[in-house]
This record gives sequence, C-alpha cells and structure tokens, in this order.
Amino acid sequence: MRKDKSVNNLDQGSKQNRISDGTSIVGDVKSQGDFRLDGSLEGKLESTGKVVIGKNGLLKGTLICKDADIEGKVEGILKVEELLNLRASAVVNGDVSTGRLAVEPGADFNASCEMGNGVKNLSNNVRKETGKSA
Repeated sequence: MRKDKSVNNLDQGSKQNRISDGTSIVGDVKSQGDFRLDGSLEGKLESTGKVVIGKNGLLKGTLICKDADIEGKVEGILKVEELLNLRASAVVNGDVSTGRLAVEPGADFNASCEMGNGVKNLSNNVRKETGKSA
C-alpha cells in the first residue's frame, strides 16, 4: 500500500517545533507549524501558527506569527496577526502590532502598540447603535 506524500507533509507541518531551555541561537527561524521557545533566540522568528515563549524563553529581534502566548521576555518587534496573550511573567519591550491583546495582571508591557481591525469595528458599531459619531 502506497502512502500519500501530501498527507505526510501536512502532518509534519502541524507538529510543534521547539528550542529548549539552555539552547541559544543567533539567526532566523521560519516554521510552518506551531513553535515553542524555552531557550534564547537573537534574530527573526516567523511562524504560520502559534508561538509560545516559555518563562525562561528570550527573543531579541522580530516575531511574526498568527497567535502568540508570551511568558518569558521579548525585546524587539512583534507582529501577531490574531491574539497576543501576555502572561503574568511576560516582559515585552519594543513595538507591537496585533489583532487582539490580552494582558494578565503582573505582565510588564513597555511597548508601542497598534491594534488590528477589531478596535475599528467596535467603534463603528458604537456609532451605529448610538447614532453619534466618535
């Protein structure tokens, strides 16, 4: 029986990639699946899925992804298409662009932040409901 190669490629892309605690990388990382960073990365991390930066994780550079869950430290540029979730232990310094932002009490968020379309849609709905312009 012959195995379909296209199904095999999809399975490989859906697995989580990981940089473990104690590992340091200087350079760019690009992933088609979810990614977890528990070590340190200096450079660019780009993923089509969700990126988790663990409590001991450190990213100095650029993060581009669909969703992000930050527990560790990020210094640089974050471009998160949908939800950026900052846990209580998170430390973020830099420039952030995201669709939605969730911040737990205790998180250290020292960044300029640009929100996506969700904020604009909310203000448009308020104008329609009240009949007043914002």
